[in-house]
This record gives sequence, C-alpha cells and structure tokens, in this order.
Amino acid sequence: MGKKGKKAKEKKHDKPVAQNRKARHEFDISEHIECGIMLWGSEVKSLRNGRVSLDESYAHMRDDELWLYGCDIPEYSYANVNNHPTKRPRKLLLHRRELDRFASRAKEKGLTLVPLKIYFNQRGIAKVLLGLGKGKKLFDKRESLKKKTMNRDIQRAMRNR
Repeated sequence: MGKKGKKAKEKKHDKPVAQNRKARHEFDISEHIECGIMLWGSEVKSLRNGRVSLDESYAHMRDDELWLYGCDIPEYSYANVNNHPTKRPRKLLLHRRELDRFASRAKEKGLTLVPLKIYFNQRGIAKVLLGLGKGKKLFDKRESLKKKTMNRDIQRAMRNR
C-alpha cells in the first residue's frame, strides 16, 4: 500500500463543531475518551449550524450513567413547536466497561470530566471528546504561559536564522 492507503486507515476527525479552549488552560488533561451523545432532532440541526457553547460544561455520573451538564445548544430557528430546552442535561453514550474504568478515575480526588470538543464523525454521528483533568492552580497556569512564550521565542529565532 502506498501513502494513500495509510492515510485512509488513520482515524481522522472532521472539523470540530465546538472546542473548549479554556479547558486546556484551566485543567491538566491526562486522558481522553470519545463518547456518543443523545440529541433531539432540533439539537442536531443547531450543531450542524455550528451553534453550541461548551463553556462551563462538565460531565457527571448519575444513576450509573454519564450526563453532560451546562452545554448550551441554542434553539433551532425553524423548529417552532418541536424545539428543545437549551441547557438540558444530555446523556453520554459509552460501553459499560469504558464507563466503569473512566468514571472510577473521575471519582478520585480533584479529577473532573471536561468536554474538550464536539464534532461529527465521518458517518455523521455527533461525538464528544471528554478529557479527564485535574484543576490547575494559578502558579501552574503562569508556568504553562511562560513555557509557551519561551517555545514561541525559540521558534521565532529558529525561523529568522
């Protein structure tokens, strides 16, 4: 197989509908997991229009199921009567084995399940990328900003040579 064959086999995500850029700044993300999300028809239409906000959203276990809270999907303007509540809790879909392993780590002290991005996979199914993160302190945030600045300066100097 040539290069085309290898690229076709790689898992390639489409352009994300929404990203939680604050999450990487606020949390130290240690592990990722992809899960499905249960949506109503008008919510899917709003997602396809790119209208979703992941700010202040998080995932939490309730009754042995994983739920996404605080995710704001605005109403779809053409759905009139059949519209959805904008900030309702949405069920996340995982295999039981993955759920038990991932949720048990989330129950550890100080760990949070943070949605990093929402996207449609190649079959057109909405997916959520969850990260297992530990909250950063103020000095950790400053440290990461210093590292970013230093790396940027080094790259700039390398380009100018």
